[in-house]
Amino acid sequence: MKIAIMGYGNLGRGVECAVGQNDDMELVGVFTRRSPETVKTVSGVPVYPADCLVEKREEIDVLVMCGGSATDLPEQTPEYAKYFNIVDSFDTHAKIPEHFARVDQAAKEGGNVAMISVGWDPGMFSLNRLYAGAILREGRDYTFWGKGVSQGHSDAIRRIPGVKDAKQYTIPVESALNAVRNCENPELTVRQKHTRECFVVAEEGADRVRIEEEIKTMPNYFADYDTTVHFITEEELQRDHAGIPHGGMVLRTGKTGTGGEHNHVIEYSLKLDSNPEFTACVLAAYARAAYRMSREGMTGCKTVFDVAPAYLSPLTAEEMRSRLL
Repeated sequence: MKIAIMGYGNLGRGVECAVGQNDDMELVGVFTRRSPETVKTVSGVPVYPADCLVEKREEIDVLVMCGGSATDLPEQTPEYAKYFNIVDSFDTHAKIPEHFARVDQAAKEGGNVAMISVGWDPGMFSLNRLYAGAILREGRDYTFWGKGVSQGHSDAIRRIPGVKDAKQYTIPVESALNAVRNCENPELTVRQKHTRECFVVAEEGADRVRIEEEIKTMPNYFADYDTTVHFITEEELQRDHAGIPHGGMVLRTGKTGTGGEHNHVIEYSLKLDSNPEFTACVLAAYARAAYRMSREGMTGCKTVFDVAPAYLSPLTAEEMRSRLL
């Protein structure tokens, strides 16, 4: 299947690498809003201006969207879903329903499959919440993220006027995590589960008090959390915060038995050296699913809940039964 990438930042480079690890995929181009001559791909695949993307629609089976959730994907995914099978990693949880509605309309209009909110959360963690809840009916879900760099939150900070660069770390509250693992079933607010720590490089002369206030009051990102903001130099950011690690845990605690006398904990965890590279691998797997579903005549917007596991694997049905079942 022929894959194209829209946007060539950390996630785009990760998708380029992920496609190279899949024998049934070929990367045919990278599309960018920057001047193409300023973008050099790792694999040497051609770089094209975003303006000519639609012209090449016949050469592309699936377009992988690699922009940010704050401003890029809400506009780009519905627009390009009219012309392409799409996969994106939109991760603003509170806005997924409205994003789905807009993309679904566009994808159906174009007769395409558009897979949204693909990654590890939303994405793999979402699946594990569904599976665990279906199994342990009497129970409670808990999700913890970190410690790690959130690409979406970091991007949201960088969009604030006066911010030159930034990294944001999400940090689980250890006491809350231990209470869940001990089947204490605590009632936890988002503020009790995580803290957020921001390292910000401000532009010269920028109002740091305003920047800090905008970060701490940003809805859907920081307003509901205890957030610490550190202003540092560009050199300190590069020296101490160059990596993009992340991870987290999805847990469901539940009870079984006639009197609920037996406790159970289901826990799925990820420890990632590179958040964008892992997310890119998930995007690649769901690009395969989008391609297969499209070939079967499906259209419209889909999420990870709509995809049978067999669509994700390069293995045949016989190979999956013999090796994995």
